Amino acid sequence: MKSVEIIYRCGDDVGTVRARPADAGAARLRMDGGNRAFSALFAQVDAPSGTARRVIPISGQDFGLTGPGAGAPSQHPYAAVLGCADARVPIELIFNEGPNDLFVVRVAGNTLGDDVRGSLKYALEHLGNSLKLIVVLGHSQCGAVTEAVDIFLDPSGYVGLAAKHSIRGLVDRLQVVVQASAKRIASVFGTDVARRPGYRDALIEAAVVTNAALAAHTLKREIGSDAVGGVDAVFGVYLLSERSVWAPRCGSDEVTGLAAPPADGKNFVEFANAVMRSHRIQAMLDGSRQPREGR
Repeated sequence: MKSVEIIYRCGDDVGTVRARPADAGAARLRMDGGNRAFSALFAQVDAPSGTARRVIPISGQDFGLTGPGAGAPSQHPYAAVLGCADARVPIELIFNEGPNDLFVVRVAGNTLGDDVRGSLKYALEHLGNSLKLIVVLGHSQCGAVTEAVDIFLDPSGYVGLAAKHSIRGLVDRLQVVVQASAKRIASVFGTDVARRPGYRDALIEAAVVTNAALAAHTLKREIGSDAVGGVDAVFGVYLLSERSVWAPRCGSDEVTGLAAPPADGKNFVEFANAVMRSHRIQAMLDGSRQPREGR
C-alpha cells in the first residue's frame, strides 16, 4: 500500500505562495480544484508501494514570520466555511488549504443557529476585503441528521430527548429538511418506498444535501445587502469514503464540486428532483451504501 504525505511548506519565494482569489467565482474554482487534488492524492493508495505526496505552499506572513513588523499575522481568509463538527471532516485539508485561507465555523449538523450567524456576520463585517465566498459543507453519514431521521422514522425516540434540551433543539431544527426530503422521495418513488432496503440511508443523504443547500440559500439572501465585494454562497456535501464533494444542482446532471443553492421555491423543486435522480440516492434505495462517486 502506498503511503500518503501532505506537506505544508512555509516560505515567501516568488511562485510558491498562491495569490488570493479575486472574486467569488475564482474562490469556488480554487476550492473545487483543491478538493480534486486532495481526493486524487488517495486514488492510488492501494498501489503496492511508493509515496503519494502533496505540497501545500503557505506564506511565512501567515505565521507571523515575515513581513512588516513580524509577529501576529493579520487575518485574511478568502472563504468562510460552515461545516459540521464531525472530526472526520478536516476542512482545510480536504480543500488543500493552509492557515489563514479559510474562516471555519463548525457545529453539529452545520445548522444556522444564532452563534453561527453571528460568526459569519463578523467575517462579513471585518474580513470583507479578502472574503469572497461562504461555503456550507455537509457530509455523508452525518450523525446529527441521522438522529433527526431516526426520530422521524420512530417518533417514540423523541421522548428520550425530553431532558436533553440542546440536542433536542438541534434535532428540531433539522426536522423540516428531513420531512421535506421524505415527502419528495415518496412523490418520486412511490408511497411504498419506505419498504426498500436502503430507504433510511437514502433519506439521511437526501436530508444532508437539502440541509446544506437550504442553509446556503438562507445565507445568500441574508448577506445580499451586507456583502462587500460580491461575496457569494455555495454548498456541497463531503463524501467520507470518496473524499470528494458532491452537490446535485438545478437543471444539470453534474454533481461534482460546490454548487450554487436554489434561488427560489421553484428551483428548490428542481433541486429536489436532481437529488432524487442522482445515482447516489438511487443506489442507496436499492441497498448499496457505497455508490460510485461522480454520478
